[in-house]
Amino acid sequence: MPPVNAFFAWSVIEPANPFKNDDTLKNENDFRLMKRLSFASILIGWLIAAGSSLSATAQDLSVAAPKCENLHNPLGIGVTEPRFSWKLSTESRGITQAAYEIKVAESPNALKQRGKLLWQSGKVQSDQSIHVPYGGPALQSRQRYFWQVRVWDNRGRVSPWSDVQHWEMGLLDTSLWNARWIRAAQTTDGKPVPSPVFRKAFTVEKEIADARLYVTAHGLYEVALNGQRVGDYYFTPGWTSYHKRLQYQVFDVKQHPRRGDNVTLVTLGDGWYRGRLFSRRNVYGKEHALLYQLEVRYKDGSMATVISDGTWKVTFDGPIQAADHYDGEVYDARKADSRWSAPAYDASRWENVIEQDISKANLVASNGVFVTKHEAVKPTRLIVTPKGEKVLDFGQNLVGWVKFTVAAQAGDTITLHHAEVLDSAGNFYTANLKDAKQEIVYICRGGGEETYEPHFTFHGFRYVRLQGYPGDVDIENFTAQVLHSDIPVTGKFQTSNPLLNQLQHNITWSQKGNFLDVPTDCPQRDERLGWTADAQVFFNTAAFNMDVSNFFAKWLADLRADQFKSGNMPVVVPNVRGGSGSAAWADAATIVPWNFFVNYADQRLLETQYESMKAWVEFMRKTSKNNLSTISSRYGDWLFYSPTDDRYGKAALTDKDLIAQAFYIYSTTLVAKAAERLGKESDYRVYQQLLPTLKQAFMDEFVTANGRLVSPTQTAYVLALHFDILPEELREQAARRLVENIESYDYHLTTGFVGTPYLNHVLTRFGYTDVAYKLLLYGDIHTAWQYTADRMEVSVTIPPNTSATVLLPQATLADVQESNQPLTAIKGLKDAAQSGDAVKLKLGSGTYTFVYKPNKK
Repeated sequence: MPPVNAFFAWSVIEPANPFKNDDTLKNENDFRLMKRLSFASILIGWLIAAGSSLSATAQDLSVAAPKCENLHNPLGIGVTEPRFSWKLSTESRGITQAAYEIKVAESPNALKQRGKLLWQSGKVQSDQSIHVPYGGPALQSRQRYFWQVRVWDNRGRVSPWSDVQHWEMGLLDTSLWNARWIRAAQTTDGKPVPSPVFRKAFTVEKEIADARLYVTAHGLYEVALNGQRVGDYYFTPGWTSYHKRLQYQVFDVKQHPRRGDNVTLVTLGDGWYRGRLFSRRNVYGKEHALLYQLEVRYKDGSMATVISDGTWKVTFDGPIQAADHYDGEVYDARKADSRWSAPAYDASRWENVIEQDISKANLVASNGVFVTKHEAVKPTRLIVTPKGEKVLDFGQNLVGWVKFTVAAQAGDTITLHHAEVLDSAGNFYTANLKDAKQEIVYICRGGGEETYEPHFTFHGFRYVRLQGYPGDVDIENFTAQVLHSDIPVTGKFQTSNPLLNQLQHNITWSQKGNFLDVPTDCPQRDERLGWTADAQVFFNTAAFNMDVSNFFAKWLADLRADQFKSGNMPVVVPNVRGGSGSAAWADAATIVPWNFFVNYADQRLLETQYESMKAWVEFMRKTSKNNLSTISSRYGDWLFYSPTDDRYGKAALTDKDLIAQAFYIYSTTLVAKAAERLGKESDYRVYQQLLPTLKQAFMDEFVTANGRLVSPTQTAYVLALHFDILPEELREQAARRLVENIESYDYHLTTGFVGTPYLNHVLTRFGYTDVAYKLLLYGDIHTAWQYTADRMEVSVTIPPNTSATVLLPQATLADVQESNQPLTAIKGLKDAAQSGDAVKLKLGSGTYTFVYKPNKK
């Protein structure tokens, strides 16, 4: 194949270097100040001649994107020493920040009066523009604080004060929760039930100045006040390690209550709390429950509260008859009753609730990153499959749900099934979903046009099969709504090569689809868990594409919470599978916090995670034998490439003990680096002294006398080189052997989860960029397959000026046909051979469809 040429363009938002020495900067400023004084008259004369002014020059410098705790005007934070960040905006060249000043007050007007400021940093000589901590008096629950920042640049110019920003504190003490946990008096014993709807009527007696709602649930919740949905967040309160950390949210609801009679409705869904998770239900509890505290501040300064307590009512006779992340939603529109939001509605027949004595000690403020709506995608076409199915094609694999409009008779049932692919015959295909239904069942209200979108489920899909939709299908009546955590794009990558651009496009969409409150492995089948290895191998890519700081800080808090007392780690976080960690999976405890620090310079997070990082390394140290890790590596180099003719994959199978020892060394290295950065000198010395011993144990166990690895796979060499395990004198030959291995596979990678993230880093580090590039792109080859109990069909398209090797598993030469012809009769076939239990074909360009009966011996 001829070489593929491409040019590259990328962009990433990068803050000023937080590690720069402040003293050096001060001396540089002194030097520049003397230069300015020496040439003052010349500069002034030039400015006058040019018709410029000093004020106009200053206006070229301003503060942009001010944030508190990485958020714009956050509401209900729980951080008692919040940090401020900002960017500089200027069209001048060579500008850096020389100093900053921050001021904080309890009102916008107080910011203008020095005597009423709560805190003022004064002019601080520093180029730090991220994570600058608040340094004033203790902050109070519920209080809103206002702040501004200004900066000086390296030319001595000062910016105007930024626009006024604010943040608001949450409830910092559990004693401030007057609300009681409530649930339906009728127990469900964990069985699937319709979504309960809780109702409370209340009266607002005076003119409203402000109002806040503090709310959370066991399960997911949607709140309505006087018939209007509160907030634009979905799947709240989010997924955390609920028994240890349950987030609550704060909503500004000033516009919702009115003077006089009001009604609030709260609908709960199963969600992660009691819905299906992997192969289980009710992982965290069997019953839905609600905690609700509405605080209304009157203009006269007094306050009224509406809390969840025994006076509420509840019904299970609402429209959401079933809702589950895996299976979908059943919605009976005939049961949706707008009268429920009317104060005059008689709810006496609704069931009573009971108060629950549930601790509030696990309540934590939300991380401020919520699942929200994003792109709205229209179908590109309506397909009628060979089986006669009506299928909408949205043209993009995405995560979310479908909103649709229909006019039908009352009781008509419409079913939507969601899938990612069609099979090779063009029919709807869901086998890859395993036990997840991904199904919407909508029972029509009747009486005219009606519109529906789901509430407590999401799907991974491109195709939607319609059943029961009346009349002709107008694709304009359907919209796929993309849902994911609201994390802004920070990096983009584009080249002149369409395949590379498509690869980046796919990566970005995969990230959006798998970043729905928790970093997951998949968004469609019956899994969707926070696998630790998936998170750690993807973190750096994720941080390039988007600002994942708060998103991952939340996940790391759950990783810390779910860590076992021994220091061992679970393989999924939040931990819903049980069991202990595996090498490379459990090492997320060290890899993610360190890479987080490298990407975001967030020393506070590194400090917060340090004891967890250390505990994991100490667990490995205590359980090691002869300085060799005994940690299970049951997943090994997960999903490594194992062609059938490669001794059943054994040549690409990396020794699991080698993997475990390599990651033991790497995690120890990272803890040593963290200890050094955090000033923990004793720990730093301990781990620095441990490293040579661990590396020597690796050498003794896994490296031969002539420098070969006893498990000579691509992954083994990649780990030994990337983690700097091999001594300097062996590294060049190890890199050469890695390349020889790649060449032996005709420039294909055999690495899996463990080796792939580091492969190209190693190749480029040791001067084999050309090999890395050959690995990246091989051309546009299409394959498809369909498998039944007694028939395998494999289709492949090979572009012109290209040849390919195709392996047909569980096949014999005599059984394989192409276009109803035996292999001996087909054109384009260069060679055919039996290779173990597979048939190995060498083909020229063209499209081929092979059919055979699988051999299951």
